[in-house]
Amino acid sequence: MTEYIRARAPLRIGIAGGGTDVDPYASTNGGCVFNTTINKYAYCTLVPREDDIMKVKSRYFGRYKTRLNHVPLKFDGNMDLAKAVANHFELDQGFTIDIHSDVPSGSGLGGSSTMIVAIIAAVAEWKGVKMTNHEMADLAYRLEREDIGLKGGKQDQYAAVFGGFNLIDFGKDEVNVNPVEIDERIIDELQCRSVMCFTGMSRESAKIIDSQVKAFKNNQNTDALDQSKRLAKDICESIRKGKLDEAGTLLDESWQYKKQFSNNVTNRNINSLYNIAKSQGAIGGKVSGAGGGGFMYFICEYDKKAIVAQELKKHGAEITDFMFEPNGVKTWRFKNE
Repeated sequence: MTEYIRARAPLRIGIAGGGTDVDPYASTNGGCVFNTTINKYAYCTLVPREDDIMKVKSRYFGRYKTRLNHVPLKFDGNMDLAKAVANHFELDQGFTIDIHSDVPSGSGLGGSSTMIVAIIAAVAEWKGVKMTNHEMADLAYRLEREDIGLKGGKQDQYAAVFGGFNLIDFGKDEVNVNPVEIDERIIDELQCRSVMCFTGMSRESAKIIDSQVKAFKNNQNTDALDQSKRLAKDICESIRKGKLDEAGTLLDESWQYKKQFSNNVTNRNINSLYNIAKSQGAIGGKVSGAGGGGFMYFICEYDKKAIVAQELKKHGAEITDFMFEPNGVKTWRFKNE
C-alpha cells in the first residue's frame, strides 16, 4: 500500500500592473497588480522513502537523483526548485516527487513560481509544517528569487497560494493581498468575453526583466510603470462593477504602456495577433507575463468571442479553453490500495 501526497497550485493571468511587482520599482515606488488564477495547474506528487535518496521526476525536464547528507544542494539549473525546498526544510529522509504542469515552460502564466508553491505545499503537508498563506508565498518568493536567483516579481507566488481575483500591493518590505469580491454573474460574463491563446513562442523572461530594470534605473520607463499601476486599480474596479467594455478599453491602454517597459515585450508576431484580435471585436488585451511570447489574453465585445478566437486560430495562435479558478494551492493525502 503506497501513501502519497499531492499538491496542486493554479497558474495565473496577470490582468494589469504586471512588472510593477519587480524590484527596484516595487521597493522604491510601490507596485500594484490585478490578477486572477485559472484552471491550469502545477502539480507535485510526493512519495516518502525509507532511505535518504531524493528523486525528482519531471515530464519536461527529465530526472534527478541525489543523496540527502545534511549538505545544502547546489543550484546548477537542474531541478533547482526542488533542491531549494529540500534545503529550506533541511530534509534528510528520502522522497520521490513527480512534478508537471498543464502548460509549457515560458508560458507567461507564472509557471516556475506556481511549481515551487506546489512543492512547498507538498513538503509542508508531509512534514506537518503549518504555514499561513503569506508565509508560504513569501517563502516561495525568497527561495526562487533570492536563493536560486531566478529573475521576476512577486505576484506569481501570491496568486498561486491565495487563488481567485486579487489586487495585490507591493512595498519595500510588505505585500498586501486584497481579495476582490466579484458578483458571480459578472465573472460568468467576463468568462464569456475572454479569449486566451498561445502564441507558439515561449520566451525567456529573465532577459526582458533585466532590460526593464535597466530602463527603470535610467528613468526611461518610470511613467509607463506608474500608469500601469494606476490602471491595475482602475481595471479591477471596472470589472468589479461589471463595466466590462470599460475594462477592455483600459486593458488596451495598459498594453500600450506595458510595451514601453522594454523593447523585448512585444514583437512582429505578437503585434500582428493583437491587431487581428482587435479588428474582429477584441476591445483590449495583453501578453501575460513579462512578454516576448507565451500566452495572450483578450477581453472581447459581448458577442465577438467566437469570431476573435476563430480568426486568431487562422493566423497560427492556439486557442486555450480555461475557466477562472477561485481557489489557491491545495494538498491531499491518498493511499493507493
